[in-house]
Parts: sequence; structure tokens; C-alpha cells
Amino acid sequence: MPPEYFAVYILANKNNTSIYVGQTSDLMRRYFEHKQGLIKGHTSKYNINKLVHYELVEERAAAVKREAQLKGWLRMKKDRLIEEANPNWLDLGEELFISQ
Repeated sequence: MPPEYFAVYILANKNNTSIYVGQTSDLMRRYFEHKQGLIKGHTSKYNINKLVHYELVEERAAAVKREAQLKGWLRMKKDRLIEEANPNWLDLGEELFISQ
């Protein structure tokens, strides 16, 4: 990953029935915070901690704008976005951060 980036990401629970859209300047840190249940609220309540989609951008404003755009989409459209690059809804964080 580039040294200076912002990430827009989508997390899902184990059965892919609940998802969450967020943005961060440190995707690895945020991924592990969600995995550990340290982010209180919707994600910890519904065990939403599987990274199923992410996009990297160079500016915070672009990340905030994209996050708002994705949050405004219907669930079906978000599902299609995920399935374009991750048809099996695998936890991309395991490949990105754990297997290193």
C-alpha cells in the first residue's frame, strides 16, 4: 500500500447479512480494531469484522466523499460492488495483514 493513503472499506459479518461502510487513514489499524471488537457500536454488536472491500485514495476529502456515496447506495448495489472483486466474500484483511 502507498505510504500516504486513505481507505474506504466495507466490512461484513460471518454470514454476510450485515455490512458496514467506513473510511480511515490506517486500514491495517482499523481492521484489527474491528477484529478485536474495539470499535463500539454497530460493528461490535453484530460481529461485523470481515474486510470484504476496500478502495485506496490519496486525499481525505475523496475518502469522505466516497464513503458517503457508498452509504447512500442500496444494499444490492453494495453487494454487486463487493462481488466484482471478491465474489466469495473472503476476508481480505487476512491476506493483506495476517499472512505477511
